[in-house]
Amino acid sequence: MKPTIPQGTRDFGPAEVRRRQYILASIKKVFEIYGFQPIETPSMEQLETLMGKYGEEGDRLIFKILNNGLNDPKNQEKARKGFEQVLEGKNSTLLTERALRYDLTIPFARFVAMNQHQLSFPFKRYQMQPVWRADRPQRGRYREFWQCDADVVGSTALLHEAELICIYQQAFAQLQLPEITIKINNRKILTGLAECCEASERLMDITVAIDKLDKIGWEKVAAELANKGLQKNQIDFIQTYLGFEGQNESKLQQMEQLLAKSETAQTGIAELRSILNYHQQLNSTSAESRVEVDFTLARGLNYYTGFITEVSTTAVKMGSIGGGGRYDDLTGLFGLKNMSGVGISFGIDRIYDVLEELNLFPSSLKSSTKILLVNIEPLAEQQLYRYLNRLRAEGIAAEFYADAAKFDKQMKYADKRNIPYVGIMGSEELNEQLINVKNMESGTQQKMSLEEVIALLGNA
Repeated sequence: MKPTIPQGTRDFGPAEVRRRQYILASIKKVFEIYGFQPIETPSMEQLETLMGKYGEEGDRLIFKILNNGLNDPKNQEKARKGFEQVLEGKNSTLLTERALRYDLTIPFARFVAMNQHQLSFPFKRYQMQPVWRADRPQRGRYREFWQCDADVVGSTALLHEAELICIYQQAFAQLQLPEITIKINNRKILTGLAECCEASERLMDITVAIDKLDKIGWEKVAAELANKGLQKNQIDFIQTYLGFEGQNESKLQQMEQLLAKSETAQTGIAELRSILNYHQQLNSTSAESRVEVDFTLARGLNYYTGFITEVSTTAVKMGSIGGGGRYDDLTGLFGLKNMSGVGISFGIDRIYDVLEELNLFPSSLKSSTKILLVNIEPLAEQQLYRYLNRLRAEGIAAEFYADAAKFDKQMKYADKRNIPYVGIMGSEELNEQLINVKNMESGTQQKMSLEEVIALLGNA
């Protein structure tokens, strides 16, 4: 049997895992600074928990899990009926009642509803776990990938939106990721757009089409809107809406005039102004990331009701590397009414690809081991064991090459592992109670006492 893995999934070796942990640790540090707390939820949810929450396109991408025992002869008729319903385009509960989580937001809403009496509100949580989507695999898009979310529920204060923007800026500054743009919009403005072009019943069609603008261009968006039943004057109005340029305040003023008849849109514009004002007061990073009002931003998920955001970098050709928004009553889907929330997500896999392409990962991530003690003198083994124990007691990652292999093989092992130092103890060093330390990068060697080795590696 030729070993393979499912399409759209990946194995990660030590180097990749260290780099991914570096990304997660950098973001986690920022989350903690802003007072967010960690939670985890199961990999699978009840199917009814997920279905109908992501729009028609999202629902099609949910991985469903077959019920246990369908290969039992007693269940063959049940399975046959279930497959017939699936072929007819129905979601058959005869076959499946559970699914792999599509994102972390809906499971979080379910978590809040189930644990409401144990939580203190506003509740600020972060969550770093894998999610699954039955999507077509391509560069930067996988069927299994990690999400990294931060959400606040139980507060309508727009200060939280501004803080989440700051979290993006600080996290990407810490990762030294350049040319970051944080785009913001408000779903109330999109609702107002639908109202002003007299197509309120087509709001989801409009937002889904607009969400594809940067991928397929205006002509195809216009064709999609026409196919959904919008008239030419309505499509022309939407094109005007999408055409505003300039600085943030200039765009907001133009939009105020275009959507003057919609009270909902005016509320959304006012909210964006407040968020920008809060952000100006809170932003402490000197990073060159910019915050841009972008009315073409739609975020085609059903549950967003206010502020929406998306992050990208122009340093590499890549899709969005983060996004999120406000959802006013997401927990209401699970019986907990009037619980407003807002959150953002980091696209860990895409961030990894960007950092790798730009060669921005620290060189220190290549290996955790600081020194390899080679095995060339049998009489020195006991002394090397004592050195090994002392180094580890001092918190210095050290290894001993256990096999009695040729010196050249041991050096090649250290080089391939990217171990920065090698400790050599022959008969001469043993008699002198010293160890010959070789710097693998420069090639220089120096005899040192154990205390000197500890001082060197403790600062490395």
